[in-house]
Amino acid sequence: MSVLAPDEDIVTLAAAAAQPIVERHGTVGLRTVLFATESGIDQSKAAGVFVHRLLDLPVTARVVELKQACYSGTAALQMAAALVARDPSEKVLVITSDVARYDVGSSAEATQGAAAVAMLVTADPALLEIEPVTGVHTEDVMDFWRPNHRSTALVDGKASVEAYLRAADGAWTDYVARGGAAFDDVAAFAYHQPFTRMATKAHRHLAKAARTRLDRDEVDAQIATSTTYNRRVGNSYTASLYLALAAILDDGSLADGDRIAMVSYGSGAVCEVFSAVLRPGYRDATRAAETRALLDARTPVTDERYLELHRDHDSSAPDRTNPVETSGPFRFVGVEGHKRIYAPASEA
Repeated sequence: MSVLAPDEDIVTLAAAAAQPIVERHGTVGLRTVLFATESGIDQSKAAGVFVHRLLDLPVTARVVELKQACYSGTAALQMAAALVARDPSEKVLVITSDVARYDVGSSAEATQGAAAVAMLVTADPALLEIEPVTGVHTEDVMDFWRPNHRSTALVDGKASVEAYLRAADGAWTDYVARGGAAFDDVAAFAYHQPFTRMATKAHRHLAKAARTRLDRDEVDAQIATSTTYNRRVGNSYTASLYLALAAILDDGSLADGDRIAMVSYGSGAVCEVFSAVLRPGYRDATRAAETRALLDARTPVTDERYLELHRDHDSSAPDRTNPVETSGPFRFVGVEGHKRIYAPASEA
């Protein structure tokens, strides 16, 4: 699992993820930034506003933060698609960034992690085209939650697995009823992965419900590639599903025009199923080498250091200066008078 250095948080992860998009595409036409997270750093100010400054984005771009457990990245993506459909000249930057943390010694501790994924939504995408049909399932379930007075999440593991499977089934049923693709017309599936085995459980459950003609090995092969990044990073909440998608795209084994189905689950609980079709030449727009290099460059930490980082992660001190440790392009410098300070790492 990935853990953060003292001078890293969801803002530094998000800015680092979005920076290559800004460098490649510029900011002309960028009118909206949607930041999805369940690791919010302020009860009022959107974390994306800090990213807006770090990346020198246009003052004419609105910034909003979204929350609904691990699902809100998909809500942001669907909102972005709607904004672009309304005005095809606009571009929307969607960022998912999270840190999964649980109490030391709890059963969920092994499923911690951290990551960010950024996506640029345009009328003429290079990677994949989102199809209009979606399926949705919502119900009030206390399977996972983090009250305001806690820095770590609470989870009922058995209830969460059951809620995930029930919601995925309900969302898929709604997706098909509204005219979505048949199970056997999908080349690959990507799932939210609180742990990678959950994707296997959910996909086998869905395959059984869909009465697919595929055998178990063929069903498992539909998600095998999608677990490669999450297996190395751990749970990253809103970013998890899109790490799975990135792994599929970076692998490059699917053909142009193949369909990918996305199963987005957020505890509490909201689930959405939607699909996307790979664009011609999509491999030319991936960043496979760069992503793998970032994963390979992480620094191993000892058990003792991990426990220190876990303990000190959420200091409530009104003033502090964080040590310089990140290898990323941006730093969480510290807090002055309850105000969080961020800067390029080059200014350290």
